[in-house]
Amino acid sequence: MKNTIFRGVATALITPMNEQGVDYPALKKLINWQIEEGIDALVICGTTGESSTLSDAEHKEVLKVALETAAGRVPMIAGTGSNDTAYAISLTKYACEIGYDGVLVVTPYYNKTTQRGLIAMFTAIADAATKPVILYNVPSRTGVNIEPATCAALAEHPNICAIKAAGGNISKIVEIAALAGDKLDIYSGNDDQIVPIMACGGIGVISVLSNVLPAETVALCKKFFDGDVAGAMELQKKYLALANALFCEVNPIPVKAAMAAMGFCENRLRLPLVPMEQGHEEMLREKMREQGLKV
Repeated sequence: MKNTIFRGVATALITPMNEQGVDYPALKKLINWQIEEGIDALVICGTTGESSTLSDAEHKEVLKVALETAAGRVPMIAGTGSNDTAYAISLTKYACEIGYDGVLVVTPYYNKTTQRGLIAMFTAIADAATKPVILYNVPSRTGVNIEPATCAALAEHPNICAIKAAGGNISKIVEIAALAGDKLDIYSGNDDQIVPIMACGGIGVISVLSNVLPAETVALCKKFFDGDVAGAMELQKKYLALANALFCEVNPIPVKAAMAAMGFCENRLRLPLVPMEQGHEEMLREKMREQGLKV
């Protein structure tokens, strides 16, 4: 493995908001709680952090405040992707300069591109980075897939260290592992596939579920790393219904509702996202209570 940033669970953290904008006291509270619960790393301003509707000033301030709050206690990863490569480069340089341990860069959404375009884009961003780059493949949201051969080509870049695999296709992940070998760490990007992807050679997960169950998600991965694959799979099954409930509407709508129910923040999102339907929220709370959460 090269430039491994973390092993285990990185929470794709929500960005708490209030009527004035970003709720920085709530953000600090969340980060401290996550670290106290034993999380292995944090991803700030990813998809779950509503990065696409943060202004440039907000994006940079959230990154700065989060980094200062974590104070070196866990590896910190900044979401710096965009469908505007020049902007992604600018954010990547900023995150590296202020001290992030790595950056997470999503494929370009809406304008998309070809596989050659993906190689050109990720190479340009990685050339500008001074910290490790994690590729983020989530074709259901962006409309473009990083093919395994493209992953292998990008893995030759010294700054590209890993991929967050949220495509859902296990066969493609096996192919990435076969083609890229130890040149590319693989993280699950789907909470319902943590154990299956680790069984394919993955070394952890960038998780939405761990917003709600940080210690439990860490324990799942630890069981796997300790050789208790059956035990890890039992936990995967135990948390499956809650993981699915957290995606019953577009992420981060359900997880924002969940964190609000736990008292961490307001249930406030930015358009086009809106609070979840009442029936879905009741079902989500039921699944949370099944895991012992008081909501």
